[in-house]
Amino acid sequence: MNVILKIAAITVLTASAGNTFAQQPATTPKDFSGNPIIPGWYADPEAKIFGKNYWIYPTYSAKYKDQVFMDAFSSPDLVHWTKHGHVLDTNAVKWVKKALWAPAVAEKDGKYYLFFGANDIHDDTKEIGGIGVAVADKPEGPFKDYLGKPLIGKIVNGAQPIDQFVFKDTDDQYYIIYGGWGHCNIAKLKNDFTDVVPFTDGETYKSITPEGYVEGPLMFKRNGKYYLMWSEGGWTGPDYRVAYAIGDTPFGPFKRIDVVLKQDVNIATGAGHHSVIQIPGTEEWYIIYHRRPLGETDGNHRVVCIDKMYFDANGLIKPIKITNEGVKARKIK
Repeated sequence: MNVILKIAAITVLTASAGNTFAQQPATTPKDFSGNPIIPGWYADPEAKIFGKNYWIYPTYSAKYKDQVFMDAFSSPDLVHWTKHGHVLDTNAVKWVKKALWAPAVAEKDGKYYLFFGANDIHDDTKEIGGIGVAVADKPEGPFKDYLGKPLIGKIVNGAQPIDQFVFKDTDDQYYIIYGGWGHCNIAKLKNDFTDVVPFTDGETYKSITPEGYVEGPLMFKRNGKYYLMWSEGGWTGPDYRVAYAIGDTPFGPFKRIDVVLKQDVNIATGAGHHSVIQIPGTEEWYIIYHRRPLGETDGNHRVVCIDKMYFDANGLIKPIKITNEGVKARKIK
């Protein structure tokens, strides 16, 4: 059953999985989201806009063996959220056993495609896993296995097949950008998302790894430039952070510019693995990310938060201030 969640200035408790969740600051202004914006231990949020609703698809942050499902959350205004439980789970993807990670969602031809990492493979000659695809008729699912096997199940260019992001260019070509272990690849998706296809030069997986890259890539296009963002540092530590580069093509070259999202020792630590949304027809940008509440030492105790993102006159991303109040309610017109 969907549960309407109003994130208020109280301690949020839930019986789900026996977890007690982070407290909202008592100073959250009226009509602001507060941070975290959804209750529960979640990470690696994928944020999308479908129609007039915002959607967040996160990783369920727990031990790998317990990461066997994904929830989603929807909102008309970034403040009031509806939980959609188990939009995908391992009952629908038989080859997945654990470590269901970092969803990426794309809408195409009336269908919704959820790309996910699974099984945390380290040796592709002995293990089945990598990046899979599930499909549904609605953004809330239920999502079902699309291929019956991984879309990308091999370790190429040193990149563990995890942390996928699907980027649609302005020519309607879709790309998948992914990679852990300090390596980032880009590949061209086949029109029906059943495979990746070679580029005109015959190469299928191009390495676009910038200096400092660890994992969690994201790409968007603004004013004709391609922005590549990624996470650096260790995901269980306070130094987890987001950096970025700008290129003239989806393949770069990408030269690291700066860190734009990081911990604030007065607010939270480990701020990283993010996504970005732009309000259609405006220059309003938001960054949705996970972080660790102050005092938390469990690596899996991560929460999903939101703050504004701004650009300077030269198109550079300004340093992002992480907050407890979050953002003001914003409906899509």
